[in-house]
Parts: sequence; C-alpha cells; structure tokens
Amino acid sequence: MSTHLTRKELKQDNVALKVEETFDFFTHHRPQLIRYGGGAVAAIVIAAGVYYYVTSQREAREQMLGDAISAQSAPVGTAPPNGGLSFPTEDAKKQAVVADYTKLVAEHGGSEEAYIAEFTLGGMDLDNGKMADARKKYQDVADHANANYASLAKLALAQLDFAENKTADAQTILKDLQDHPTDLVSKTQATFALAKVLAPTQPEEARKLLTALASAQNDASQPAVAALQELPAK
Repeated sequence: MSTHLTRKELKQDNVALKVEETFDFFTHHRPQLIRYGGGAVAAIVIAAGVYYYVTSQREAREQMLGDAISAQSAPVGTAPPNGGLSFPTEDAKKQAVVADYTKLVAEHGGSEEAYIAEFTLGGMDLDNGKMADARKKYQDVADHANANYASLAKLALAQLDFAENKTADAQTILKDLQDHPTDLVSKTQATFALAKVLAPTQPEEARKLLTALASAQNDASQPAVAALQELPAK
C-alpha cells in the first residue's frame, strides 16, 4: 500500500510541476503569446489536456492490474478476518481472475499493464493444457512488449518449445537471451535454462554450462550443482 501511495504522490508532484512549468511559460513568453494569438494558447491547452488524459489512463490501468492481482491472491472458502476479497470456490476465483486480466487487455491493449496481464493469462492457459493459446499470448508479448517483459515471454516460449520437443527452437531463443539479458531474465538464468534443454541430447554441452554456473558465486550455483548430479555419468 505504501508503494502505491508513494507513486500517487509522485504523480501529484508531477502534475504540480507541469502547472508550474505552464505558468512560467506564460510569464516568460507573454509578448510572443500576444503576438501569435490564440493558436499558441490552444496548443498549450491541448498539451496539458493530453498530459492529464495520459496520467489518468495510467492510473486506471494500474488500478485494474492491482485488482486482478488481488483477485489472484485472494483466498477460497473462508473470508479473511479483515473482510477482504474471497471466493466461494476455486472455479469462481479462476473465472473472476481471467475476466479481470482479459478486460485489462481488451481496454488497454498495447500498454505495459496489458502485456503483464496477457503474460499471466498465457500462464493460466498453460496450466489448463491450452498450449496453442498460451503460445499465442506469449508470442504477442515477446513481439511487442518492452525488452523486460518480452524476455520473460521468450523464456516461456523456449520452455514451451522444449516441452513440445522443439529443442532447436528453444536453443535459438535461449542463446538470444544469453546475448541480450534484461533486468527480468539475466544471462545466468538463460544459461541455466539452455543447459536444461541441452541435457537430454547433448549432456556434455550441458555439463560445461552447468559447471561454469556451479563455480560462480551466485543464486544459480546450487541449482547448477543439483542439475549436474542429474546428468548421466561420463
């Protein structure tokens, strides 16, 4: 909650800053405004209107995403003591969550929040065995979202390819993620995933990757050691 309030306060500060900037512009450019007439004033008014519209739309998207996440984490059965959101059955919860994320995608397609929603829906499709639907959603995020969320979708696509025995496609995606790490998918994560894909058919290549990860002092060290133990003996 504190993060939301901080962001809201920041937005309010930004609005105040825009008002101050507009006032300063009028003050320092009064002769030009008088000279050029209402056209310049109209342009400023339009710009201010666009700014407020964009800000309000962003807040609406964030609220919708927050509501969907809250529904996804809400308990089933007994309502929480504080009277928060709950659902009578797991099926009712799933329907509500899908409806929330789907509405966000439909109403704000192309936004960062919508791509997060679409990625989440792809994961739900995967859980329900709807591989083709999941792939379609992941591909859209991979093709159109910003680098961070696109990398998550690409990682999911690689795992989906691996599950469907499209190992060459999975390797291509993971090698690209190795070469182009992001804040959400690091080179280490891509390397570990690639090693897991290589393990069944190219165990020695997988061993090289996992050995390097195991010797590094990072979060992948222990998983890499465990994965090495699963490889066939030389």
